[in-house]
Formats: sequence, C-alpha cells, structure tokens
Amino acid sequence: MRKAQITAIAALCAGAMALAGCGGNSGSSSATGSKSAITVYGCEPQHKLITTNTNETCGGNPMSMLYSGLTGYSADGQTKLEIAESITPNSDNTKYDIKIKDWKFSNGQTVKAENFTKAWSYGANATNAQVSANFFSMIKGYDDLQKKGIDANAQLSGLKIVNDKEFTVELNEPTSTFKQQLGYVAFSPLPDSFFKNPKTFGEHPVSDGPYALKEWNHNQSIVMVKNKYYHGIDKVKNAQLTFKIYTSPDAAYADIQSGNLDAMDTIPAADRRQFRKDPTVKGYAQPGSSIFELSILANEPHWDVNTEEGRLRRKAVSMAINREQITEKVNYNLAKPATDFAAPKIPGHTSSRTLKGSDVLDYNPTKAKQYWAQANAISKWDDSTSLDFYYSADGGSKDLFAAIANQVKNTLGIKTRPVAVATFSQYSDMVNQYKIHGVMMASWQPDYPSIENYLKPMFASSAADGRGSNSSNYKNSEFDALLNKAASSSESEADALYKQAEEILFRDMPNIPIYNQDATGVATPSVKGFTMNWQSLPVYNELHH
Repeated sequence: MRKAQITAIAALCAGAMALAGCGGNSGSSSATGSKSAITVYGCEPQHKLITTNTNETCGGNPMSMLYSGLTGYSADGQTKLEIAESITPNSDNTKYDIKIKDWKFSNGQTVKAENFTKAWSYGANATNAQVSANFFSMIKGYDDLQKKGIDANAQLSGLKIVNDKEFTVELNEPTSTFKQQLGYVAFSPLPDSFFKNPKTFGEHPVSDGPYALKEWNHNQSIVMVKNKYYHGIDKVKNAQLTFKIYTSPDAAYADIQSGNLDAMDTIPAADRRQFRKDPTVKGYAQPGSSIFELSILANEPHWDVNTEEGRLRRKAVSMAINREQITEKVNYNLAKPATDFAAPKIPGHTSSRTLKGSDVLDYNPTKAKQYWAQANAISKWDDSTSLDFYYSADGGSKDLFAAIANQVKNTLGIKTRPVAVATFSQYSDMVNQYKIHGVMMASWQPDYPSIENYLKPMFASSAADGRGSNSSNYKNSEFDALLNKAASSSESEADALYKQAEEILFRDMPNIPIYNQDATGVATPSVKGFTMNWQSLPVYNELHH
C-alpha cells in the first residue's frame, strides 16, 4: 500500500512535498479556451502511468483523475458506487458479487468484467513486479501468483466472470471494508490494449475516469483533457487539467503568486506562517486525514505495554505534552490536537475525547507526574538515563521534536534529548529493523477512507515483525479479535467494534497520538471551486476560472 507511516512526517512538520497502445486521448474532448484550462502543482512520476504500478504522490495524483474504479469517494470521504451497479457481500464478507454499469474507456471501448479480473491478476502476479501487488493479497489465489516463475498471464483463482457485466470475488478472509478499498486506483480496470503491449501503455494510457491523457512531457507537464465518455460522480468543470512538474514547492508558490499556476496542495516551509494573510494567493487550511503519533517499542524495558509500569510511563509522557501549544507554536495552527487514533474526514473518527481512556490525550502535568511516580514505585527509572526522541534530520521536524522533548523534560523532571538521524533512509531502516530504543515518529495518511486503514496497518499483529507499518511491534490478541470481528460485520456494527479496539489502544498506548495535520494549499485568487478532499488534495475536477 501507499504507506505514509514515516514519510508523511516531512509534510506534517514542514509542509514539504510530502494509456492503451497509442492515442490515449482518442476519446476526449479538447479545451475550449484558456479559461477552461487549469494548471496545478505536480512532480515527475516515479513509474509509468499504470494503475497497478503507482504508489507515490507524483504519479498517484494525476492518475486519480485519469482512472475510475468500481467505487469512488466524495470530497468528505464517503464511499459511493462509481462503475459498480451493485457490490453485494455474502453473510460473512468473504465473497462479493459485483455488477457493473454501462461504461467506456476514453477510446470508446466498453468496460467489461474481464477488464477488472485481468487487471487485478496482472497486478497481483509476481512475474509482473507491480508495486501495488500487495493490495490484491486479500483475494484468493494471491499466494499462488507469488511463486517463482509463474506465468505472467496467470489469473487470481478467487475471481470468476459470470458475464460481461458481472463477476465474483472470493477473499482469503472476511473484509467489511472491501467496498471502500475498491476506490483505490490499483483496482481500476485496464483496457484490452494494455494487455497487448503493457510496456508502452504507461506512456500513452487509455483511461476510464474524468480525464483522458493528452500528453506527458517528462519533467515538464502531464496534460489531460475532459473525457467525453465519463458519466460518474466527479463533475468536471474544466476542459483541460495540466499537472505542471516542479522540483521545488517554493518555485510553485511563486507561480501561484504571479498567476502562472492555478493551485497547489502543499505550502513551502517558509510560507506556512503567513500564507493565509498573503493577498496574492487564496489559502486553504481545514482538517485533513493525516495523523502524527509518537511510538515506542511495545516490549521496551520500562515501557512494555503488557505491564502496569509500561502503561503508566506511556500515559505520563502523553499527558506531559501540551498538544495545543505544539499545534499553535510549531504548526502555526495548521493542525488540531488528536482526539483518537484516526483523523477528521474519515468515517468512524471520534471528533471529541469521549472514548474510554482518551483523557490521556489531555495536557495534565499533575497526573503525568503521578503516573511517572507510580511507575517508579514498580521499577525505578535511572535518572542518569536520557529519554531520546528520534527523527530524521532531513524531514523538517527539528523544531517539533525539540519542543516535545523539552515539554516532557520540564513536566516529568527527567533527562530528554532530541536525536537527529542524518537521512530519512537511515532513519527508516532503523525503524523497520526495530533498532530505535526510545521515542520515534509514526505518521499515517490512509489509502482509503476508513478507520480500519488506520488501525490494522499500524497496530494489528499481522502488520508486526516487519510485515507492515506496525512500528512499535505491538501485538494484542484482544485487539486483533475485534478487528477480525469487524471485518465480518456490517458497516454499522463494525464502527462500534473499531471504537472498542481504540479503547484497547488507549489502555496500552503502543503509540501516542499528538495531532491531526490540516489539509493545506493555495490557489491563485481568480480560481473558483478551490477546496480539498479527504486525501488533502485539491478537488481538481471542480477547479475553473
């Protein structure tokens, strides 16, 4: 998955940047004048524009406008049917029957059931080495496609075609969020021409979404025009959308100020304090979907989540942190203190501290000192030992970790120290190998709008031991059981179970939630329809002059 477990920290703290054959625009309309053309901030994609081989922002943002899936998302994160006419689960959410609407690719080809089954199988097949392969691991037959030397055309056994407009999906385990996941770009269909020549497709893709590709000028721009065949949930209010490729957000911001760029989804560090008062731009700052947390290894001496001492110390650190002050002074009020383990704009998020145990997110120096003293009564903390707070020096988080370490030191009366690891790459290796014996950063931005996508990747036992983004290596069978029960329940039943699971996290505190980063961006003042969605991205299709 497009995990932002650690990489999101740069954007959170400093505002950094976090198709068939030929003729990809054959079914598209042309721009009708300069006022119908919109330019937005972009960067050069790491891979070609193939649905199953993109898991990074530079390619993901334009592809979100080129492709549509069985489901789609409203700006506030609600999942809606897109190409799917219906998605019907069996009683325990292990098998889904999917019927599709009349739909066409941008070259006029009709979308059929096999355009999904073949695309997903291609993406899952190890021989094809697609970066989003793991998304299909829930589908029966995935493990068979991971065998060395498997035929590149081998298909997932869990996919069965009923007819051109219907197919079934059998999963390895219950998954109540399958409908939400189907809106992710990896699950989009691919046209027949892709399978004839996958190597050239990504340069001139045929799409099925709101836009069709006009041209990709590498390291300069990705130009797309309105797809005349599209009739889905995303209403297109411009005729041409261009992702102008930059290597620096500073240059893009200057272009916004001068009117040479219409919108961007990040704010340079130097401009974060003042951009909302800048008369040359139209600023945006509203609750987003990112969460910033601190993490400590679950079995670390003195901090073991399965001991009373460990839980007391984790709560003491949490209550020693003044989140309101952090969001105001370090984040320039571009973040909100966390209220649970998810984020605003996500279905299932608890917007107030009402979950059992969530009072540990309150700044309460008196209780923090009491908890620390109680932990010391169980096993004394060596006063000569420093509690170290680790971060990557190139991630823009120096001020944040200095502030947090100082707050904990002043409240608990212990030695603390912010420790910078030279590069993000080195830091990431240390986290992934569980080599950090102190406090580390753990951030997350979801792949699809569900609270499950915060809880399972970060805290489930199945995501521990280097198999996911469980940076604390936390394992709790009671927590896992609630997630498994939610996976085979209805959406309303699952929501209550996820809240129970969060209450276990508040008891054990494998991670310490700190704040939710706002979605921030700017547009030139003349642009209309500038807002940002649950992914903290501009709603590109609604931008117009």
